[in-house]
Amino acid sequence: MARKPTPAGTPPTSGVAHMVDLVRHVVPPMHPGGIPFVAAPLAVATLGRRKPWLRRAGLASALACATFFRHPHRVPPNRTGVVVAPADGEIALVDHAVPPAELGLGSEERPRVSIFLSVLDVHVQRSPVGGTVRSVVHTPGKFLSADLADASEVNERTSMLIETRDGAEVAVVQIAGLLARRIVNDAQIGDTLPIGDTYGLIRFGSRVDTYLPVGSTLLVERGQRTIGAETVLAQLPTVS
Repeated sequence: MARKPTPAGTPPTSGVAHMVDLVRHVVPPMHPGGIPFVAAPLAVATLGRRKPWLRRAGLASALACATFFRHPHRVPPNRTGVVVAPADGEIALVDHAVPPAELGLGSEERPRVSIFLSVLDVHVQRSPVGGTVRSVVHTPGKFLSADLADASEVNERTSMLIETRDGAEVAVVQIAGLLARRIVNDAQIGDTLPIGDTYGLIRFGSRVDTYLPVGSTLLVERGQRTIGAETVLAQLPTVS
């Protein structure tokens, strides 16, 4: 089992502490939103411990939920002016589209990157840029498959607008999918989000769209896999 080197000068740890440290680095923590979904099947497994099939079913369900709600640590790039992926998944669209009307960004098309999240992907969402939250709007809608182009317009969604220190406006939209029935966005208007900071969660299976300022340089292609907070989607235009 390997991990990143320990910095020079770090005090040595005991055998037990060392093993705990290794496990902590390999097994990602769980998002708090998953606690009820893990606790319920564990309770079933405990109550049905004398029935092997019920105990196994409860433990398997708890493990599956813990895996779904995993919240791995990520390290964003330290380059200035970049936009990182707000989610893990597969890039379904790289195009230009009009941002959701509720954000008040006008009718001009902007560069857009859409990431589709399967039920096997990490489902927390992370801020694509560092900046101040200017708007958070939830819009009820349908629950079509998130990989359809129309999902951006007709599905239930939560849209958020972030303004960077340089004044660039980046919108990120959480879109419910065929199985998703709950969008969580913990950000509030006026909050300052560091780049890559976790702000929300969608369950189960979904899509996240990122709308960029006109003039941004797109650095990804359709079909590419993304790692939330680490994959660079685009370079923002230079402020004159």
